[in-house]
Amino acid sequence: MLVAAAICPSPPLLVPDVAAGAAPELDTARTACVDALGVLAASRPQVLLVVGPAGPGELPGPRVQGTPGSFEGFGVPVPVRLGAPAGPLPEGRLPAALAVGAWLLDRARWSCAPVEGLAVDTGLPAATCLETGRQLAGRAPRVALLVMGDGSACRSRKAPGYLDERAAPFDAQAARALGAADTAGLASLDEALARELGAAGRAPWQVLAGAAEGARLSGRLLYEDAPYGVGYVVATWS
Repeated sequence: MLVAAAICPSPPLLVPDVAAGAAPELDTARTACVDALGVLAASRPQVLLVVGPAGPGELPGPRVQGTPGSFEGFGVPVPVRLGAPAGPLPEGRLPAALAVGAWLLDRARWSCAPVEGLAVDTGLPAATCLETGRQLAGRAPRVALLVMGDGSACRSRKAPGYLDERAAPFDAQAARALGAADTAGLASLDEALARELGAAGRAPWQVLAGAAEGARLSGRLLYEDAPYGVGYVVATWS
């Protein structure tokens, strides 16, 4: 059963070494993410599942504890591992979003429960996302999720997807649902519109919606902004 969730954005720019001189611009977001992980720790989970989008060229599917990742593709040789600082390296690599999640867990010195990952195809239908979430929630009596994902990439003319007037309303709808632990609101996010706006968080958020069905959790919005023209949200459910 799902007992807590933390929702965080997934840009590699959250890692200061990647952001370099621009790192202070996301200090508030980083602090909010650490606070969100504190809520997960306080929930005393038996397993923590990190869920995030599989980007272009990245393989969707599960990742076991200890799976390695890196930010070498972003010009910085910063290695990370999913919830295990030592031991044999499992096969496979972490997609960028899960690597950011692993970095956040390392920053927070996570040691509360075993950690596994799931990379979700950004085109996964909503119904499949919801069913996937239900299955994750059934993994143990006390399950926590760290859900990585961004909103639209079209909030300004300098955004990766340029300016789209539909982006701000889409992000506002998602932020309201994430801040209120509104599973129905997340489930109703428009798949086609999310794809057009480059909102890679849509599928992971809908996995969360499925996992939280019947859990009667309360939400709290910790951060919402669109630096670089991309919608970022940090929230907690507990």
